[in-house]
Order: sequence, then structure tokens, then C-alpha cells
Amino acid sequence: MKPESVQPPPVVEKQSGASQDIEDFIYLISHDVRASVRALLELPRWIEEDLEEAGVKIDGSVAASIELMNRHTGRLDRMLVDLLTFSRIGRMQEVRENHLPRVIDQVLEDIPVPAGFAVIRDMECDQLVMGDRDVLTLFDALVGNALKHHDKSSGQIVISTSVQAGEVVLSVADDGPGIPPEYRENVFGAMRTLRPRDEVEGSGMGLANVRKIATLYGGSARITDSPYGRGTLVEARVGVN
Repeated sequence: MKPESVQPPPVVEKQSGASQDIEDFIYLISHDVRASVRALLELPRWIEEDLEEAGVKIDGSVAASIELMNRHTGRLDRMLVDLLTFSRIGRMQEVRENHLPRVIDQVLEDIPVPAGFAVIRDMECDQLVMGDRDVLTLFDALVGNALKHHDKSSGQIVISTSVQAGEVVLSVADDGPGIPPEYRENVFGAMRTLRPRDEVEGSGMGLANVRKIATLYGGSARITDSPYGRGTLVEARVGVN
């Protein structure tokens, strides 16, 4: 079958020529390569099924190799998905007024919150004009990071929204291990992780997405100490339209 032609996504805001070219390149490569990675994700399962049908017991080094293949192809697929998300920020969506409590509801439906965690909302501002996909991406990254990097089986995540000095302030605070001050700027870089991926799965794109979204909408992003004694507060400020 002839592969479909993939067109660069439309832009919401005009970017510089070089920046636009890079965004389109990331989008096209991530989209096309992911089709092959999806096939690689299926191959280990097909191999296992064929071996079982042939009466071959799968154990020892063979089972370990298949598990390793599954882990690494799954990791590559998640990385490509996150690169696609990064390239789509500010594009392929409607910029409109979003009801933030409803956005949080949708994010929490998609993120598995462990039973021992409490998610607290402090929503002083409940409306935000932003791309409908961008606002979901932003909160998904903030909440997902807080849960993923927590070092205990129980804790609390506080989601806050407010208006300060003409900006909408969106933040998520946790009571986890925190991020040392010397690393707080570095973690906003693309594909940056503080712990090895064999310890915590992730592409390192979450906070890069947060900063890109905040900057695109006329704001900024930063990390400070959590107000709960330990942990981290990640804050994104965006302009009020």
C-alpha cells in the first residue's frame, strides 16, 4: 500500500522561517518513523505467538530478550509521541476560552492517580484563552511529572490557578523529593531527565512542552520550592487575552 502523504500541520501563530522549518521537520520525521516503530511493537508479540504455536517454551534468555525489545521499542514510541506533541504546540487546534476545572477533569481521567495520592484543587481562575490541545498538554505534563517523580506511595498534588499582575498563573505543587536548585533550569531542556530512564520511564519532554507553551502565549515557566515542606512547585504564567 502506498503510504499517505503527510502534510505539515497548519500554524496558529506565524513563526520565523527557520523555526517553522524545524517544527515541520520534527513533525514529519516523528510521524513517519512512528509508523515503523508501531510495527516493531507488534513483532515481539507475533514471535511469541508463533513460538507457542510451535510448542517452543519461551523462557531464559529468549524471554529476557523479548522483554528488552518490548521495553526499548515502547520507550522509542513514547519519545516519538512526545516529539509530535512538541511540534504541534500552537498548531492544529482552536484557540478559545477553556473552562479549567473541566480541563483538569479530563487530564485526571487520562492519568492514573495512585490510590495513596490526594489531588487538591485551588482554582481561583477558571477560564483561560489558549489552544484547546495546548492547555491539555500543559496540565498533563505538570500533573504527570509530579506523580511520576514522587518517591513515596502516598502524597498530595496541589493544582492552582490564579491571576497575578495581568497573567494567568498555572501551577502544580507536590510533596515529593524536589529538584535541587542547580538543576531547575536544565530540566526545561528537551529530552532532559534527572534519573536514568531505566528507573523512571519518560522522554524528558514534559517540562520542555510546559515552557514552550507558556512562552508561546506570552509568559514564562519556572520551578521553585514547594510550599509544603518538601517537593517542587512548577509554575507556568501566560498572558491574559
